Amino acid sequence: MSIVPTIKKDQHDLAYYLKCMIGGSLACGLTHAAMTPVDVIKCRMQVNPGLYTSMRHAYSTIKVTEGTKGLTLGFAPTLIGYHLQGLGKYGFYEVFKDVFAGIVGPENAVKYRGVGWAVASASAEIIADVLLCPWEAVKVRIQTSKPGTFPTGTVEAINKIRAAEGNNGLYKGLAPLWGRQIPYTVMKFVAFERIIETFYKNVFTKPKHEYSKATQLSITFVSGYIAGILCAIVSQPADNMVSQLNSIKTGGSTSENIKKIYGEIGFSGLWRGMGPRLLMVGTLTGLQWWIYDSFKTLVGLQTTGGVVPPSAK
Repeated sequence: MSIVPTIKKDQHDLAYYLKCMIGGSLACGLTHAAMTPVDVIKCRMQVNPGLYTSMRHAYSTIKVTEGTKGLTLGFAPTLIGYHLQGLGKYGFYEVFKDVFAGIVGPENAVKYRGVGWAVASASAEIIADVLLCPWEAVKVRIQTSKPGTFPTGTVEAINKIRAAEGNNGLYKGLAPLWGRQIPYTVMKFVAFERIIETFYKNVFTKPKHEYSKATQLSITFVSGYIAGILCAIVSQPADNMVSQLNSIKTGGSTSENIKKIYGEIGFSGLWRGMGPRLLMVGTLTGLQWWIYDSFKTLVGLQTTGGVVPPSAK
């Protein structure tokens, strides 16, 4: 059975994977850094639920008490960490998709493509989070510490965490980070692939290559935004736990600390900050897919997804 699409396929060689890694790095690093003000508010609302009454109140309070600088706390570790995460997430997703196809064969790769997307994205995220974890720990501590009690410079913050807690202080959030990011990323990639495939199958029914790049990128953005909303819902409890763990100095094992924090905040506490996170993640995810596909077209590659295999039509 032939699964060759109506447009020329990209050659999946080392150059292709490197281009995807660069595109993913730009997509995640730039968007997360740009959303730093929302992230500051989100993390503080999670860790200190009585601190602000709303996003507007949080913004105005920080602006008055800390100035514009207060809304950009954690910018540097965010930029570095999510550049590295995006490199691992998008680049290795493409690698593991091809590994899956090589194991199960072309026909099964099409038939069980949803499984392939899930396995590839989960595997890629395991690598991506190891790269992200120390920078996420630094970012959260900078953003949620009481002004004047913790360094706001990235190098100084790293040194203080390591002096007080050793390397464990930088990696204690890895397990809950996996708990947040792996379901998030599986939803992000599987939902995106399904949504964009549905668009090209039922709405934009001409062959994909007949649409302009601008139209394809618009479809990419909308598909990514919808997927992002689903991502935020799936990963919210774990995201809150990551913020809680990284906001304070903790002793004992990670599992003990998680039990302690959950005992204090309860199930409902895991959903604090959901409003700003929906806004943040929906926008982030849509923009990430748009930047990623824009870079791919810039370097001569096709936009992601949307070519419906003949057997699925």
